[in-house]
Amino acid sequence: MSTTVFVAGATGNLGSKIVTELVDRGATVRVLVREGKADGGDALRHLVSTGVVDVVIGDLSDDVAILAGHLEGVDVVVSAVQGGPDVIVDGQTNLLRAAEAAGVTRMIPSDFSADLHRLDYGDNLFLDMRKKADEAFAGSTVKPTFVLNGGFMEVMLAPFMGIVDLEHGTFSYWGDGEQALDFTSIPDTAAYAAAAALDESAADRTVSVAGSVLTMTQLHAEVEQATGRTLEIRELGTVDDLRAEIERRKQTATNPYEFVSLQYQWAMVTGKAKLQNLNNADYPDITPTTVAEFLATR
Repeated sequence: MSTTVFVAGATGNLGSKIVTELVDRGATVRVLVREGKADGGDALRHLVSTGVVDVVIGDLSDDVAILAGHLEGVDVVVSAVQGGPDVIVDGQTNLLRAAEAAGVTRMIPSDFSADLHRLDYGDNLFLDMRKKADEAFAGSTVKPTFVLNGGFMEVMLAPFMGIVDLEHGTFSYWGDGEQALDFTSIPDTAAYAAAAALDESAADRTVSVAGSVLTMTQLHAEVEQATGRTLEIRELGTVDDLRAEIERRKQTATNPYEFVSLQYQWAMVTGKAKLQNLNNADYPDITPTTVAEFLATR
């Protein structure tokens, strides 16, 4: 008998890929979709239109009793939601309470990050919300599986992160360049999340995975080799300088996006949020994409 998995956030980039991976692994999948939001890309639309995936219309803010009804017969809940505290904290906590009421025994919250549990409150605004949501599992009958993947390759290597700038031929970083950093692609994170959802032994533990573990010095070499470009290294300062720059930006920021990317870099280049004891080997059927392979497709 197949495992029934309920996915919240299924129309997002990561969530839709998790749904596809679950279906490919033989799971029975039910997705929560807000009214008028039944999109999620061609793959999810196809799965929904062909009846492979069941859709329930609702919202994480619905009454616990209503959400619990949607969760009847569900074995595992997977949350891949994005948003502010109303979604990440309040919404996921509400979903957890509904899972408890419905007798669900396991849940993967929407962490999918560097090791937020090693960070202190204030280190990263967006991860603070996830830390707060994860605290709701204390004393719950629903056992969590925390899936951690370091930094998404698609995000960490994007221009807005300020590390790789092919337009200006630069590679910029904070710190000494020798701290090991974890990188995983979004599709691979989805594959590991699906595998963990169907792995009963993953209950009440952290599943940490990475496609590549590289220092900034090694990453610079990988980018140069993949692009055939020579990128000028720009050493922006120490990790303490980075912290000071974050605080400076906070003083003038009109929205958190003006400093939160630096907060994520700080968590990684200090080593504070470094993943511990990677679990890739627990799922040998998954061969994750390396940074070099990822760059070769760009």
